[in-house]
Amino acid sequence: MKFFRLILIALFVFTSCKTNRVAVEKSIAVKSLSARKVSNKHIEQSFDKNTIDARLKVAYKDNHNKQKLSVKLRIDKDKIIWLNATYVGVIVARAKITPTTVWYYEKMNKTYFKGSFEALRNFLGTDVNFSQLQNMLLGQAIFDLKAQRYKSYVDNQAHLLLPAKQKALFDILFWINPTHFKLNKQELKNSQNNQTLMVDYKKYSTIDGEVFPKKIEIRAKEREKYTNIDIEYKSVVFNKNISTPFRVPRGYKQVVF
Repeated sequence: MKFFRLILIALFVFTSCKTNRVAVEKSIAVKSLSARKVSNKHIEQSFDKNTIDARLKVAYKDNHNKQKLSVKLRIDKDKIIWLNATYVGVIVARAKITPTTVWYYEKMNKTYFKGSFEALRNFLGTDVNFSQLQNMLLGQAIFDLKAQRYKSYVDNQAHLLLPAKQKALFDILFWINPTHFKLNKQELKNSQNNQTLMVDYKKYSTIDGEVFPKKIEIRAKEREKYTNIDIEYKSVVFNKNISTPFRVPRGYKQVVF
């Protein structure tokens, strides 16, 4: 479940809407389609802009804490994910993630981390990469739908994709919207250890020709422990020149995995 927590820590930030906003809430009758056709249509809807500059509100809650944050998110597609979280106008955390490296610092404990995804994989004991995080933020499946065979069903007014052969450690489920073929929901489950990660895309908007998430709910559970993150997108601009500054303040202690 440490893998899930890493994703959730990174997900304390994300995006939304500014120009040319149109709510996407159209309901249609769902016709059964082959898994290959559903997968191809989902892949065709992959994010097609170069950059994102966004502001959002994030509500976080777990067994012991709850907090609301204002967050800036900047994404240079396939290159950088940059996150800056503030509380009452004061920076509380900042992160910069690339396909090879993860940097972050947080002010409460005055700690920082700088290392590779390989170091994180060794620490977490499971695979995690830049593409998975980026896809989750963009309403795309976190696993490559071309990498294995899937079965397709109609479930809850959506196309449900299940791997023809589930992975040994956890089950993967993708519910794909029949109108725009972005995700309605994706879920990872480890029943043996009572672990679940669910990412529910509650609303989408069409912005500058992109079907883009508008509201996301993230629910993670590990036995009696839980983490809830609600993301409300306030503004987003595509294809803007962005900066992604990152420098650890003096006096911070490095976290080593």
